[in-house]
Amino acid sequence: MKKILLIEDDVSIAELQRDYLEIDDFIVNIQHTGDAGLQQALQKNYDLIILDIMLPGVNGFEICKQIRAARDIPILIVSAKKEDIDKIRGLGLGADDYITKPFSPSELVARVKAHLARYDRLAGNQSKMNTVFVHGISIDKASRKVQIHGSEVPFTTKEFDLLLFLVMHPNQVLSKEQLYESNWGMESAADVSTVTVHIRKLREKIERDPAHPKYLETVWGAGYRFNV
Repeated sequence: MKKILLIEDDVSIAELQRDYLEIDDFIVNIQHTGDAGLQQALQKNYDLIILDIMLPGVNGFEICKQIRAARDIPILIVSAKKEDIDKIRGLGLGADDYITKPFSPSELVARVKAHLARYDRLAGNQSKMNTVFVHGISIDKASRKVQIHGSEVPFTTKEFDLLLFLVMHPNQVLSKEQLYESNWGMESAADVSTVTVHIRKLREKIERDPAHPKYLETVWGAGYRFNV
């Protein structure tokens, strides 16, 4: 059974989310403060973390940052903060998804299942993968490691997935919606801003001059293209 850590200060919301998740046979642990949630996330093994932003003690953004630096597991932010800047910040810190309150508990369960299934597929397919070389970039699909001009550069799970998808579709214009659906596994127009965040982070890692990208090109009004 998959273990989930739920960090939420609103007791009634946390219990409702736990009840829906437990119906689907997830094991759910709850923490109501940022300090306790961060400590438990770093000390124990979980398959996924659901995280609120506004918490007593350490806030959700800092928790997300520290978890992502230490663990490669799905992180779902759920928050009443609906501003785009908060969503972009959370996704930029490594969250896999950002859900704004109020939302249907069944939607949360569906997203949890989708992210867990995606991580499981990635782990299960590693032995079938090989290495891709392009523009001095070496992408080892089996170990999920990237070397740029001979030096290994760390990539988050989503950054790696997005880079690989773009490289495997060379010279094709791909819309934000296509990239989101293919790499996050769900259609949600409200969440495609995560693609912009990840494209920026990819350019910072693979381009010599990220402000004037040579490989990962923006096609205005259409999407992005990886030039080979």
